[in-house]
Amino acid sequence: MQSRQLGRKGPMVSALGLGCMGMSEFYTGGTELESVATLEYAIDHGITFFDTADMYGVGANEQLLGRVIRGRRDGLIIATKFGFARGPKGEYRGVNGKPEYVRQCCEASLKRLGIETIDLYYQHRVDPATPIEETVGAMAELVRAGKVRHLGLSEASAATIRRAHAVHPIAALQSEYSLWSREPETSVLPTLRELGIALVAYSPLGRGFLSGQIRSIDDLAADDYRRSSPRFQGANFQKNLDLVDLLQRLAKAKGATAAELALAWVLSQGPDIVPIPGTKRRSYLAENMRSVNLSLSADDLKVIAEAMPVGVVAGDRYPATTMRTVNL
Repeated sequence: MQSRQLGRKGPMVSALGLGCMGMSEFYTGGTELESVATLEYAIDHGITFFDTADMYGVGANEQLLGRVIRGRRDGLIIATKFGFARGPKGEYRGVNGKPEYVRQCCEASLKRLGIETIDLYYQHRVDPATPIEETVGAMAELVRAGKVRHLGLSEASAATIRRAHAVHPIAALQSEYSLWSREPETSVLPTLRELGIALVAYSPLGRGFLSGQIRSIDDLAADDYRRSSPRFQGANFQKNLDLVDLLQRLAKAKGATAAELALAWVLSQGPDIVPIPGTKRRSYLAENMRSVNLSLSADDLKVIAEAMPVGVVAGDRYPATTMRTVNL
């Protein structure tokens, strides 16, 4: 497994991280036994970067990861997030970036993870009701207290990133980035590179769509949250499936799968980008890890760019209400 650095002064992490969200919520079909086996497989095969959040499974995801890393903490970079407030039954209570809430969330995450220090602590979404300076100021206090090592933001705009970075160095921005979600390229990615901040790319496989494994909306369980995504609905589904079929043909020519090619494309966009594809199965993790060794030439990248140009995907990446929480 290769390594990459998160920001100019951030930690070294495996070039490919593991997103843990689906092990506890939103996606269906897995088991805790297989999730644990997948996490152990990742550690055994060189993955050092693990991503979770306090809202995934209302804390259950942090607890799951905490159990697996107990006794294996050395060398691992654990990232978690705060910001989405939820009640004990999972009900959503909005976004909260108030300083006292930041401190409360950090203490709770440390306890659930069973660790003394969080390596990378993100604000999951920007709270429009709280100045970013106040939120990041509270996060900086956690660094000084030794509870957190590095700070991050998620789905923040270029302007917000600059304001936050002026308060305390930001090591990484986590935002959706893939062949069908190219929005960071406009203003966010140039800002990150100017300031020396890494991009941690979540959903680099388009919530599984770019893997080619989803052929019909009926492949998703009735309670799978992807059914609410515009890209998975109506005519958009078939238009996007046509793009995936094209991606599969390009991948076959390289002796790879569509997932490997899609991840290799993200990795090829710069050494300051670290994709964190999520999976709860060892077989998919092994496939994803092969992307690190898939080399794409300039000609390969040109062919991919012509096949999947910016803006070609049909539909927004989130429903309208959720889209209002990004790029703030």
